[in-house]
Amino acid sequence: MPVPDPTVVSLLRVLDAHRGPGLPPLPLADLCRLLGLDGLAFLPVPIGGTGHLVQSFGGRTAALEDLRLTREQGPGPDAARHGAAVLVPDLAALDPARWPGLPAPALDLGVHAMFAFPLGIGLITAGVLTGHRTTPGPMSHGRLTTTLIWAGHLTQHLITQAAGPAAPDRLPDANQLHFAEVYQATCASASRGR
Repeated sequence: MPVPDPTVVSLLRVLDAHRGPGLPPLPLADLCRLLGLDGLAFLPVPIGGTGHLVQSFGGRTAALEDLRLTREQGPGPDAARHGAAVLVPDLAALDPARWPGLPAPALDLGVHAMFAFPLGIGLITAGVLTGHRTTPGPMSHGRLTTTLIWAGHLTQHLITQAAGPAAPDRLPDANQLHFAEVYQATCASASRGR
């Protein structure tokens, strides 16, 4: 069973240490470096809504999320609607009919790859974590697994927070890490089929 990277463990502790209302400032800059991304955004998604930007990192992130908000389409909204990761390693190769009006402006911003991960259980989504890169290409297996671990832990934090008093500090155990790998394989398979 894989053991989480020490950097991942320290980033997860940021969530576990927070005891106040709301979310702590997420270590999005550190996550970007770890995941090889140029920007990350966290968007809570109300039931039936499309989400709004709450925390972000990266010079293009706010403009990219504005595009998503005005067009109500893209990887983030699809991940929220379907409860599955949406991986777009090359926007230039995307079928223009999938998200009309989004790829060209995103490419104009210098964004060439986009990735979105739902934060929720099953089809109930509490939020979305979206990332992008200025170069095309898929996320590596290791980086995708790390993203899924982080997204799962952030989901657990959101659910715990919504349920009431904070639960004791807890890092993902071996079963959760295995689940992340299975979830990753499922998402990869689903993305290839779209």
